[in-house]
Amino acid sequence: MYGWKLHLIGSGAAVWTPPAAYLTPASVADNDERVIPALLHNLPPEVRFILGYIHYNAPNVHQACEEADRILVTPQYGPYPHADDGNEVRRIFHKLRSMIIGNFNEHFKGIFDGHGQVPTKGLINTQRFVLETVFVCKLAPLYRFENGLGLRVGLKAFLKAA
Repeated sequence: MYGWKLHLIGSGAAVWTPPAAYLTPASVADNDERVIPALLHNLPPEVRFILGYIHYNAPNVHQACEEADRILVTPQYGPYPHADDGNEVRRIFHKLRSMIIGNFNEHFKGIFDGHGQVPTKGLINTQRFVLETVFVCKLAPLYRFENGLGLRVGLKAFLKAA
């Protein structure tokens, strides 16, 4: 959302809602010292791998993940193709991460006009608004699935009517 950045941990498992989310002003870096601990704090212990964009490939993020007993997987800096032992694993995880977060991100922005201004002012009110929209954006497909309705066809109209 314009002026804000949503830091989100999505799930590639049978979890229908993102396990962690944190909203900051857009000027806060992805690897900011406040962001990663806030995201990792309430994750269930079953979450072992954290798949992040290259911006999360920073010493403080690696340290926070190690302290939380998680394994951070991010793209590596430097020219491609990488030839190290972890390259193929990172490639598979990158594809998985792109499907989970990339699809959700654009779907979310399309439904809630995420390329524009939020209708709130201030950090707390905007955090509430954005985190509630994330919840609704994940709850609606679950409702539609459980009721035998199409998951994508008519979803935007369904949410706007609610």
